[in-house]
Amino acid sequence: MANPSALKMLIDLATTETDEAAVRLGSAIRYEAEAVKKLLMLTDYRNDYAARFQTSMINGLSAAEHRNFQQFMDKLETAIRGQEVIVEQARSRIDFERKAWQAGERKRMSFATLEKRATSAASLREGRRDQKQTDEFASRQTARKQMQKQY
Repeated sequence: MANPSALKMLIDLATTETDEAAVRLGSAIRYEAEAVKKLLMLTDYRNDYAARFQTSMINGLSAAEHRNFQQFMDKLETAIRGQEVIVEQARSRIDFERKAWQAGERKRMSFATLEKRATSAASLREGRRDQKQTDEFASRQTARKQMQKQY
């Protein structure tokens, strides 16, 4: 069984690794939330702009205004698709960081279990040693009393 100080050091390293992974996971989650927020803003803006265009069409639009609208909508659609890619990448990063955190946590818990087993085994050995000493002492006491009775 590994010595307790080595296990303690491994637990400390695994804890540090897990803590760092948790920080990275938190950062990834915040980044994804910001990316989703930007995506929602873009889609809301596109929807508002399309509604204004519909209103303008009822009132009449020149060919140039229609062309400008179409070009702007194309730019908005491109921006939305780009932001959707960013959101998807952010979600992939969350998955990656979550797995890294879980792996670190499993490692830390494994080392903690090994430490607990080592401590239990040491306590069991100590208890057996104490029992053996007690038995030997009792045996010597009994032998001494029997020796005293004989004399």
